[in-house]
Order: sequence, then C-alpha cells, then structure tokens
Amino acid sequence: MYTQNELLAKNYFEQGDYEKALSIYDKLHRKNPNRLDYLLDLVETHQQLENFGEAEKLLQKRLSNPRRILPQLYVDLGRNYSYQENDSLATISYNKAISYIDTRPEYAYNIGKAFEDYSLLDEAAICYERAMELVPERNFNSQLARIYGEQGKLDKMFEKYLDLMETNPAYRAVAQRNFSMYVTEEATNESNTILRKILLRRLQNNPNVLYNETLSWLFIQQKDFKRAFTQEKAIFKRGEGDLTSLVDLALITMAEEDYTNATPIVEYIIDKAPSADSKLQGYQYLLKIALATAEKKDFPDITQQFENLLNEYGRGAQTHLLQIDYNHFLAFQAEKKEEAISNLKTLSKKKLTTYQAARVKMELADILVFDEKFNQALIYYSQIQNKIRNNTLAQQARFKVAKTSYYKGDFEWAQIQLDVLKKSASQLIANDAMELSLMIRDNSLEDSTQTALKKFAKADLLALQQKNSAAIQDLEQILLLHKGEKIEDEVLLKQAGLFELTNQFEKAAANYLKIIEFYNEDILADDAHFRLGKLYETKLAQPEQAKQYYEQLIFNFADSIYFVEARKRFRRLRGDAIN
Repeated sequence: MYTQNELLAKNYFEQGDYEKALSIYDKLHRKNPNRLDYLLDLVETHQQLENFGEAEKLLQKRLSNPRRILPQLYVDLGRNYSYQENDSLATISYNKAISYIDTRPEYAYNIGKAFEDYSLLDEAAICYERAMELVPERNFNSQLARIYGEQGKLDKMFEKYLDLMETNPAYRAVAQRNFSMYVTEEATNESNTILRKILLRRLQNNPNVLYNETLSWLFIQQKDFKRAFTQEKAIFKRGEGDLTSLVDLALITMAEEDYTNATPIVEYIIDKAPSADSKLQGYQYLLKIALATAEKKDFPDITQQFENLLNEYGRGAQTHLLQIDYNHFLAFQAEKKEEAISNLKTLSKKKLTTYQAARVKMELADILVFDEKFNQALIYYSQIQNKIRNNTLAQQARFKVAKTSYYKGDFEWAQIQLDVLKKSASQLIANDAMELSLMIRDNSLEDSTQTALKKFAKADLLALQQKNSAAIQDLEQILLLHKGEKIEDEVLLKQAGLFELTNQFEKAAANYLKIIEFYNEDILADDAHFRLGKLYETKLAQPEQAKQYYEQLIFNFADSIYFVEARKRFRRLRGDAIN
C-alpha cells in the first residue's frame, strides 16, 4: 500500500499537481516519521507550493531530535532559506552542517552528498577535504575528482584520479574513462598539457610504472605513437617480459596507418620476443606494413620475404595465418589468383583445427569470388556455416553467401540470407545485412526486371576486383540510362567513393552534393553529408565548407551513426576545447 501511495504521490509531483502530492506525502510521513525520504519529499513539495515556513518547521523538528542526529538536514534547511533569498541564514546553516565533520568525520559522506545534490560543489569539496585532513585513511578522492572536474579545476582533478589509481590499480580504467572526457587528440589542449606535466613531475619524484602507463595512454590519445613507444619500452624493461602492451600499441599504430612509427615498434617486439611464435607474429606485422605501403616494384621482394618465413617456420597449421596473408597478397595485389587458390586448397587439406580450417576456407572463397567463380565460393562459405554454427565466423560466411548471390544477380536468395542476418548477434554484420537488404528491396519494387540493380551489382564486383576505372564507367552508364530511378543515390554514393580512391576529389564532392540536393530526405543523406565534410576537411583543405556539412548533419540527422564523429570534428574545426 505504501509503495502504491508513494508512486501515486511521485506521479502527481512530476505532473505538477503539488496539492495532491502534498496530501499523500503528509500521510506517509505521519505514519512513518523515521523515513527520511518521506520527510524530504514532503519538504520539497511544500517548497514547490512556496510553503517555506512549513518546510522549515519540518526540518527543524527533525533536527531537534537528539536520538538520531542527521546534520545533512542543515543543508536542506540552508537551501530552504536560499529559496527565500535569505543567503545569510543559508550560509549559517551550511556552515553548521560542515562543523559537524570536525567532531564526527564519518558524517562527511552524507553531508557532502547533500551539498552535491544541490550542486553546491564548493561546500561539498570542503566536506570531503576536511574529513581527509582529519582522518587521512578516509578516501574521498573519487568524489573530489568528480567535483574538481565539474569546477574546471583540472590539475586537482587529475591529481585525485592518480591518487585513486595509486591506491587501487583496478581503478585505472575508470580514471582513464574520466580523463577521456577532457583529453583530446590535440597535444596543445589545456587538459593534455596539465595531465602531461603532472605525470612527468610525479615520475621524477616517484618512478612508478603507473605513470609511464598513463603517459603512454595520453600519447596514444594524441596519436603521438613515437612517445608512447618510449613509455612502453620503459614499462617493458621494468616488467616481467610481457609484450602485450607493445603489441597493442603496434596494432593501434598500424590501424592509424602510421607505418613510420609502427615499424620500429614491431622490430622491437621481434627483438624481445620470448618464443618462435611471438617472433613469427612480429614478422607478420612487418609484412602487413610492407603490403600497406608497397608499390608494384616491391612485390618480388615481399614475395621473397613470405617465402623465407615459410621456409623457416613451415607451411603447416602453425603458419596458417601467415599463409592466408601471403595468398591474399598473391590474389589481390600480385595478380596470381590461380597460385593463391592452389596454395589454399593444399593448406585446407592439412591437419588444422576447425577454426583454422574455417579461416583458410573463408580466404579461399573470397579469392574465388574475386575470380568470379561464384558457385565454388558458395560451397566453401556453406561448409564454414555447417562446421562452426552460432559463431561470428559462420555469420560472416552467411553474409558472404548473400553478397556472392548478389554479385551473381540472384537477388531472391541473397534476400533470404540477409533477412536471417538482420537478427545477427554481431551488430556490424546485422548493419551490413540491413543495408544490402534495403538496397535490394528498394530497387526491386519499381523495376521488376531488376535491370539497373544487376548493372550496379556488376559495377560493385568490378570495384571489389580493384578495376576502379571500369566500375566508374559502368556506374556512369547507370546514371545516364536510369536517371531519376530509385537506385540513383546508391550509384552516386558508390561512384563518389571510387572517385576518392582514384584521387578525383572534386568529382567525388560533386556526387555528394547531388545526393544532398536531390535525395536529402532519403537514407543516404547523412552518409553524403559526413563524407563531404570529411572530404573538404582532409583532402580539399576547405575547413569552412567542412564545418557547414558537419553542422547540417548534427542538426538534421541526430540519429545518424556519424553524429558523434561529426560533432567532434565540427567542434575541433571551430576551435572548441573538446571535453
């Protein structure tokens, strides 16, 4: 009964029907005079009705109870005076609350929390600071760090979080999550500078590896991978030979395509590798870097590097990932599809685990699609699904079945597979499936012969085969012959992406602008805004134009997957301190 009445009172209060709420809260308080929440709800309801005298009587009565002292109610009493613009009495009440901490430091949490609830941050900070002065073993660093952050006292905030990390290393993830609200990619940002100076000073006074780890984290946020590497080497030398953090740094640096700094990190990993497997992994990373930066003239040397490693480590299960990389290179870059297919078929017959075999067959099937041997590819994708059901790899295989059927022009079977995948546990696969499914369905409704869709699928395959010029030409034909049809925005977006790949940035911009002009209410409008903004920012050196399209996305496409990134880029271009 009490719960029902409490919910009813809360509902009346939230709807602004304070008289009805007051009646229920008054009854609840009379029947349960020791329930602090009923008292405070009743006080707040009186305040909404401007019955400040009644609210004061209730608070004073409870404060006069000698059997259970609740000094935090002096904060509520002070706030009641503040509502009446009686600041002098409010200050007296606040100071009265704080004075209790001098004799009973254990009151600090409740009193400080009461101040925080009213956003009285200065007073809350005084409570926690005084309690820690009186009883140093009391730990209010978490509360103080949060308050200092809200107050903009960044140096104090960082100090408190570091104190927390020192006393409890498990707090590191929480602290870094809070740091990331203030730290940005810009090394000159005030927060970055303050944190870096604090860490360097602490490191000089106390060479705790925690400070090296936090400095490395900071440099990674700034994409200053060279300095992060310096910190990671220091951590490694003082540790137990664990290369995990260095490997993570190498992968992050490679993902950011900073191959100049990734190379020495990987070379260091190889030099310090404790086992042959670890060393092999390092060599694989070096080859990935080489492939990412290679020109055609470098292919013979890369081929020889792969062969040397395989001769040294063998061509069995141990090197299956290296062989997958090698044959991917042979097929997709070195134009040796048949050799890659033969190599992978041989590897698939060796003694592999179920998952190793699935990865090998996935690469083999991908190359067969690339070589337009669709039926063979579908057999391998199906084998993967049957061998490792209910696994992300199996879902990837199902999506590739759908994509292969789409390339073949078998849109009905592709749609069946995609409908299953839209419920996939993997959000990325589900999103990709949804996107392709919508494209097929939308472009099948008004054209039962699916003529334009078949042409688009053929151009899509040409793009996969890296025949970008041919794909661009085929897409241009669709624009000429199917102008005004539903597929036009898809064609414009796909062609724009290929224009970017071939450094035809002005043509890409023109396509994005057409989508914005003619299809601004359709599903690809946010893609066009974001890509155009990024193109103006990163390739065409027109930051003002970039800001314009990021801003349009922020205001008109709040549910877009690009919203957060667009806002971040817009603020940076505007010169904001991004917190």
